[in-house]
Amino acid sequence: MNILLEKNYLNFPVKNGVDKKRIKLEIEGKTVREFEIELAVADPDFWVFLDVSKFHGRDAELASDTELSAESLNLIHQSDEFKGSEGLYEEALRPQFHFSSRRGWNNDPNGLVYYDGEYHLYYQHNPYGWRWGNMHWGHAVSTDLVHWQELPIAIYPHEFGDWAFSGSAVVDSANTAGFKIGEEDVIVAAYTSTGRVSKDSPICGECIAYSNDRGRTFTEYEGNPVVAHQGRDPKLIWFEPGQHWVMAVYEEEGNDDNRKRFIAFFSSPDLKSWEFQSRIEGYYECAELFELPVDGDTGSTRWILFAADAKYAVGSFDGRKFVPEHEGKHQVHFGSYYASQTFSNAPDGRRIQIGWGRIEMKDMPFNQMMGFPTELALRSTEDGIRMFVEPVKEVSVLFGQQRTLATTVRPESPAKLLVETGLLHIKATIQLLDASSFMLEFGEHQVTYDAKEQTLQEMPLKPEGGCIHLELLLDRSSVEICGNHGRVYHTAPMTAQGEIREIAVWSNGGDTEILSLSVYELRSIW
Repeated sequence: MNILLEKNYLNFPVKNGVDKKRIKLEIEGKTVREFEIELAVADPDFWVFLDVSKFHGRDAELASDTELSAESLNLIHQSDEFKGSEGLYEEALRPQFHFSSRRGWNNDPNGLVYYDGEYHLYYQHNPYGWRWGNMHWGHAVSTDLVHWQELPIAIYPHEFGDWAFSGSAVVDSANTAGFKIGEEDVIVAAYTSTGRVSKDSPICGECIAYSNDRGRTFTEYEGNPVVAHQGRDPKLIWFEPGQHWVMAVYEEEGNDDNRKRFIAFFSSPDLKSWEFQSRIEGYYECAELFELPVDGDTGSTRWILFAADAKYAVGSFDGRKFVPEHEGKHQVHFGSYYASQTFSNAPDGRRIQIGWGRIEMKDMPFNQMMGFPTELALRSTEDGIRMFVEPVKEVSVLFGQQRTLATTVRPESPAKLLVETGLLHIKATIQLLDASSFMLEFGEHQVTYDAKEQTLQEMPLKPEGGCIHLELLLDRSSVEICGNHGRVYHTAPMTAQGEIREIAVWSNGGDTEILSLSVYELRSIW
């Protein structure tokens, strides 16, 4: 199919479940884009788009590994606004204050970095389908961690089958890599290339790319891959005491019957040449490594190491080796949450985290979401030093009407607050008097604290001074629950969304005292 590219987008119809077609866009005999798609022949479930704005005025050939039907070819068309954009962010299950991609699939957040007033969220993205595949780096920016603007794709796959898997990004403010060509500091991204394999496959390549235009576009380093090994998901940090870069990256050895999993540590003076230093066993995918003050005391710090499941260890790091100070791992995140990452270069010394909200959006033109940004802290507890996770304070920019309640709740007589929207921020301090449990109910969803088992949902949580402190974020497709100022944090789908018109508090087996209950209705970020 010959096309003169005259508009911004090529629109493709998708039918979930049909056989995939491998599509190529060729210009002057060179493949410039290639991907798989469940291409509809009629009655598409939704439409996706390919941004061709950089190829304006060029003659192109749209080809496939198998013959495309006339029906499919007739549906593919150009436009200056992608098809379906008129209803964007109004879809029935579209998260209203969590980031989700305009079209297609997202999973891991990648390359979280702050630079000159902008938070950059790159992410694993299939722009052409509802399911995982075709891994690109999608891109969005925010000035306040709440409102997000999706930008064009930042990193395309090198070629078909050589996907751009997860990684990280840093600001190379000292220009250690020598990539700077303008006034802006360079943003350097590190990611796993799945196609840079050697004869010793399954060796993969950790690659770097650099941006001189505030993270909008990236140029691949000609010396890639900079690390070749059996692993993926490089996390870059600057280690100030040693004045060098560190890459913490997942590694594995063995086969499925006897596989060992590690986080490995490499060091580099310039982001281009890397030297192996050490590794620690027992971590899987998406390494994360950072330092935090204990109880806000910058003179007393610890390092935190975790991987995709967000179970973490507290310890020390000398720029080459991480040494935990306890047995096993601790847990703060629970539920439908995976592959989180924290922002490098965040202002005011804050440690801001975003994870992948593994929540399915059935019958939508998009799938999955990002968790709401949280701020991390280390605090001393009766169990030792622990990490705490709370929603960022910037959530308050979305606050609308507030409703409050303080009362005693008796069995079979719930306390209720009426609301006008299902987009809610809830804060509560609840004291169990002689009750065996209490429950917050909204729509057809419940959050329960069991006093005997000392569990909030499935999370272990002891009362503080006889009270349980709750903070909840309710969106169209998700609920996030923060217990006791971030001692535990739970992400879940709304099991039965329905229409939320009231918040009810039930008490079982005795009385419960609501010392305070505050409900803010939230505005959409879109």
